[in-house]
Amino acid sequence: MSIITQRGDDGQTDLMFGRRIAKTSLRFIALGTIDELNASIGLARASDVEGRHTEILDRLQKLLFALMGQLACLPEDQEKYSEKGYSAVTLEDLEWLTETAKGIEQAGVKFTHWAVPGAEGSMTRAYLDFARTVARRAERYVLALHQDGGQVPEIVRVFLNRISDLMWILARSN
Repeated sequence: MSIITQRGDDGQTDLMFGRRIAKTSLRFIALGTIDELNASIGLARASDVEGRHTEILDRLQKLLFALMGQLACLPEDQEKYSEKGYSAVTLEDLEWLTETAKGIEQAGVKFTHWAVPGAEGSMTRAYLDFARTVARRAERYVLALHQDGGQVPEIVRVFLNRISDLMWILARSN
């Protein structure tokens, strides 16, 4: 099977369950930005990130695939998505993300002024700051989609907000 299907040549792309949407739609732009977020986290992960942080980023990247699956499923197909047993971000995942960020922050993240990305000379910290900004952009697109009637589950919207918090904290702690 080739990656070159030519199905997207007309400006449309596939979602779950054979649904097609325009590549310029808010849903597809949000999905693409979350994919970009995952790639930016991969940059941080491939740099000199330290042990426990690697585990956190690995889990986060896997959760982003689940989140993308949820978003690639239109509201009318959500029940089918669940019945098929596809991965989804859960309340437990959100709690893990929140508690992880709080734990790292409580372990000694200190700041006294605006953080200047890259100023410390650490590629890992710069990549984490970059991932934070991509997470914020993904969150904005997801919120715009929801406000436009796209019915994005609350867990997806909140999860993206927490990711940017975690990226900021990790960039200050690595």
